[in-house]
Amino acid sequence: MTRILTAMLLLFVALPLLVQSIPVNKKFLPLDCEDIFNNGSNHSGVYTIYPNGPEKAVQVYCAMGCDEYDSHKDGKWTVIQRRMDGSVSFYRPWEQYKNGFGNITGEYWLGLETMFLLTYTNKYELRVDMEDFAGGSAYAQYSSFSVDPESSNYRLRISDYINGGAGDCLYYHNLRNFVTFDKDYAGCANGYAGGFWYSYWPCHIANPNGMYKWGSIGEQYGGVMWSCWRGYYYSLKTIVMKIRRVSLEELEGRK
Repeated sequence: MTRILTAMLLLFVALPLLVQSIPVNKKFLPLDCEDIFNNGSNHSGVYTIYPNGPEKAVQVYCAMGCDEYDSHKDGKWTVIQRRMDGSVSFYRPWEQYKNGFGNITGEYWLGLETMFLLTYTNKYELRVDMEDFAGGSAYAQYSSFSVDPESSNYRLRISDYINGGAGDCLYYHNLRNFVTFDKDYAGCANGYAGGFWYSYWPCHIANPNGMYKWGSIGEQYGGVMWSCWRGYYYSLKTIVMKIRRVSLEELEGRK
């Protein structure tokens, strides 16, 4: 009887605490960097997002715009890929490309599953910024970007190119399945030391996840390449792929 009374007393004390804890589970969980920006964090850096709900947090780098001039018109981007110094190997198996890898403050790959979760629930645009070793820069932008589920090998869907000087290299990779060296239907990942939406020959005309090299190289299609801008024999200094949610107003305006 004493044990029963003790248990009931503990339940009586704990019940109000349990009830009060319910709002904690309903607190704001950002889906992407736009949510983080709209919640008051407007500086570029590493943040935590929840594209699959509260069960799984994902760290990501948010490019919020040009803080120096206090302008965020071109910000709110969620970075899904970054190459800048060759410090991280992108020659990785399927599971690592699925789940993500690298250093969030440096070179990294966000993860195909996270890309799918984000682009399945909302409309996103893609921007690819790049820089060569001579100080030149350019970008390619696409008004529509999405990744299919793993059951479809994370097939790429991209359209509506916007010219930023880099050229439209991803048209060739549209509707291609993702490829890694241990899941290589096209026979390309081993030869070009990376994972990407490769095709049959030529395997690619853009290879952001290739082996990091420095400028002009003697190997055609090698290195971190965007052939539409610097050709087939040049490996870029930096390349960043980032996505941003498209609002209903923007979608209406583009019709």
